[in-house]
Order: sequence, then structure tokens, then C-alpha cells
Amino acid sequence: MVLRLSRHAVALCFASATVFVAMTLLEFLYFRDLSGGLASLDMRVTGFSPDEGMAWLTALGRRGGEIILVWHYLTFDLLFPALLSVTLASLILATGRRLPGFRALPAQAQALVAVVLVLPYMIADYSENIMVARLLSDFQAANPDSLSFASALIVTKFALLAIPLIVIPAFYLAGQRGR
Repeated sequence: MVLRLSRHAVALCFASATVFVAMTLLEFLYFRDLSGGLASLDMRVTGFSPDEGMAWLTALGRRGGEIILVWHYLTFDLLFPALLSVTLASLILATGRRLPGFRALPAQAQALVAVVLVLPYMIADYSENIMVARLLSDFQAANPDSLSFASALIVTKFALLAIPLIVIPAFYLAGQRGR
């Protein structure tokens, strides 16, 4: 099944982009109003301090936290990490198959390369989502340690996402050069 993903790369890109746009619109048109203009924690690529995290949670209040929990973490962000991971894997396979060395690998090895490059991001993203959802659902859990851990997971998620985002254009450019 993983091997056929490259055939659906365009459709997967469209689906991922659609979900990403919906999440971004919710962030800027609704969630920022709930938090007094503060960016959601998982939008902060470089992380946040415990004070910044607490300020966001406090600005949201219980009602705002429940809204973000339901409309972000239990809907879009439940789907998005897996969808993006499948999309990235499909792009790795599609661009990798333009390279003679990658194409020469057995199909299972090609799939393994794609999974190894994408799975760490997906695990980090879901871990981060669980941590932030816990903070939103139980404000008592918010302390400097839990907020620092959530921040570290967010930074880790983006760092691990950079790996396939670098590999895909590198494979593409190497495939172009080989033609």
C-alpha cells in the first residue's frame, strides 16, 4: 500500500493543503480572538516560555480552551499529522523514484526510507497535541515543567518536519540533474 502512495501525491497534497488552510483560518479568524490576539502554542515554531504558555491559557479561559480543544485538537489536528505524514511519504517516494539509486532499491526498502524520514515527525506532532490538549482540558496541569515540555515537543515537531521538507526538494533537484 505504501508503495502506491506516489501515484496519489497530488491528491494528498491537495487534501493536506485544504486541511492546513482550514486550520490556519480558524487560528487567525477565531482562535486569536479567543486568546486576545495571542498565537496558539503549536503555531510557535521556536517554542514559548512557561510564562507565555500560561498567558495564552489564562487569556483563553475555560470556555476558550474547550473551544480550541474541540475545534482544533479533536478534529483537524487529530487528522492533520497523519495526513501530512502520508503526503510527505508519497512525495518522498515520487521524487526518490527519479533517482537511479533509490529506484534500484527493493520496493520495501523504498517504503522503509519514506517511513523512517516521516514517522518521527508524526510521533512528535501527536505527542505535542496530546500534551497541549491535556493542558487545555486540565488547567491545573499547567506548571512550568509541563509548559516547558510542551514547548520542547513543539520545537521538536518542527525540527523533525524539516527533515522530509529538505529531503523532498533534494530528491527532486537530484532527479532533475540526472536527466
